[in-house]
Amino acid sequence: MLLGDLDGDGRMEIVMVQPDNRQDVRHIPHQTQCLTAFDLEGRLLWQFGRPDPGAGAPGSDYPAQLADVDGDGRLEALCVMDGRLWMLDGRTGKPKRAAELPDPQAHDCLIVAKLTGGDYAGDLILKDRYRTLWALDREGNLLWKHEGNPGHFPWTYDFDGDGLDEVMAGYDLLDHDGRLLWSCRDLDDHADCIWVGDVNGDGEPELVIGGSVTVMYDARGNELWRYEGSVESQHIALGRFRPELPGLQIAGLDRLVREDDGMGLKGKDALFLLDAEGRELWKEDRRTDGWLTIAETLQDWQKGAPDYILAYRRGGGVLPALYDGRMEIVAEFPLDGYAAHADLCGSGTEQVIIYTDEEAAIYSGGEIDLRESQAAGPLPQPKRLSSSTLYPGGEIPPRVPDGRTADEKR
Repeated sequence: MLLGDLDGDGRMEIVMVQPDNRQDVRHIPHQTQCLTAFDLEGRLLWQFGRPDPGAGAPGSDYPAQLADVDGDGRLEALCVMDGRLWMLDGRTGKPKRAAELPDPQAHDCLIVAKLTGGDYAGDLILKDRYRTLWALDREGNLLWKHEGNPGHFPWTYDFDGDGLDEVMAGYDLLDHDGRLLWSCRDLDDHADCIWVGDVNGDGEPELVIGGSVTVMYDARGNELWRYEGSVESQHIALGRFRPELPGLQIAGLDRLVREDDGMGLKGKDALFLLDAEGRELWKEDRRTDGWLTIAETLQDWQKGAPDYILAYRRGGGVLPALYDGRMEIVAEFPLDGYAAHADLCGSGTEQVIIYTDEEAAIYSGGEIDLRESQAAGPLPQPKRLSSSTLYPGGEIPPRVPDGRTADEKR
């Protein structure tokens, strides 16, 4: 599920993505079978492609995003379908442009970046599963190619303040022109997720990476700490889950036992929470099976509330829920499925959508009328929503002295 204000009416719309993963999704990238847009009442708005019950099921990331990549102030729907990179008008679903892929395997995921200047992020990064990524300018021309171990979903951020993004491609930090700046050391496997934020309160952004272990680096490539108390750090999420503690906390998901393709194992995972120095505050003592949990940060569930941990796809009969910084359940959702979240109508709070193959339900921390926009104009597209991934990464903006983020103060 992708979210964005496609028609500029101050309310978000929903775009459901069906992947085409008839291949082995563990090793081979897959494309998009169909995009279908709905409003918040569930009315069909448009469809690009044709649904196919034989196309497959979720397994890895989808090469599709909602972002304004041509700078006209309106969202485009981007996807890889039939071996081409498509840009669709978000209002109508009609194609605006199509380009050839730089490589037949360049469709594991799709990343929007600002690599060539200008006032907006209009460049794109494509990748295969675990070896190569390709950077394209806003016209679809190849800028550069990187060979390495890019992990699941590289994250872009302007660390040096030059107005252009660096790219954390797995364990490698690349400059906007693809030049390698530095690499993480002594890490196995691949980067499952990447977060950026001023974790330790020193006024500079740090990088926290989950993979074989959880590590934190400064922007110059110095390792600050590593947490090795997990078997596999599959998901991490930065937030102010415990506002009384200094800096940010790091929520995580440890895969204790993997259910390994016909081996008869009972998979199990567990949530955990670290402080700004990488010290474990708690770890879930999970008593049920289930090893495919996705955990991410949810902010502004209610006005003035701390950040919460949204955990879903838990398995073992454990329903999707919001957890606070002491692992207490704040809200439990009665529908078991995947989740998406956003401020759907400019209310200043975020709503959670839980969805299955058959239905979707919207939940809120208070009464809200989604039929009316509370915004003065079109809703901005947060970077998190134009960087949608099954391996959630993200950014936590710094706070200024009055408690607001720097963006809110501007």
